[in-house]
Amino acid sequence: MRVVLASTSPRRKELLALLGVPFDVCPPTFLEQPIPGLSPREQVARFALEKARSVACLRPEDIVLGSDTVIESHGRVLGKPLDLADARTMLTSLAGESHDVHTAVALCAGSQAIEVVEVVTAAVSMKADTGGAVERYLETGESLGKAGAYSIQGQGGDLIEKIEGDFTAVVGLPLRVTARLLAAGGYPVVSQDVEDLYRRKPYPNWNRFGG
Repeated sequence: MRVVLASTSPRRKELLALLGVPFDVCPPTFLEQPIPGLSPREQVARFALEKARSVACLRPEDIVLGSDTVIESHGRVLGKPLDLADARTMLTSLAGESHDVHTAVALCAGSQAIEVVEVVTAAVSMKADTGGAVERYLETGESLGKAGAYSIQGQGGDLIEKIEGDFTAVVGLPLRVTARLLAAGGYPVVSQDVEDLYRRKPYPNWNRFGG
């Protein structure tokens, strides 16, 4: 039995590796298309589960993890920007405001008939856009491919005032929840080791924001 990460995100791979769990990576085949009528939390849970399912059907003897992240700002869902102009619009709307980051983790284990998903929400407060901070950040190119057009573990951290909640959920894979789901699937991670990670915070900008 292997752990399989159904994701192409390098950030999720880096975070899962912190748990010390050997794992394979298999890109999900699920196409993310928003479903009318679902709340942001319901949508992100659905996406994470469908990603895991799309790989679990190929790896029925293994434990598959899927994850998805969306940003909710004033009732609107912000995903990844289409281009720099879209990123500029997103960051300008977020500046000086607080928003919620919803990250879902799903686990599918076909041979055990297990499907479970949990959603973790963290609140992020952004600094006001003074002195052209948003434009300088856009010049880094870091916005593309990131939900909400920023990377908290990168230079995007300079745009953030504070977070309330799990830092690893904002990055894209809440490690406490991931460890708990792995244990439920029969692949236990030592809880002491997980809490040690949260004390040491061995990931870029984690110590800066805590959580």
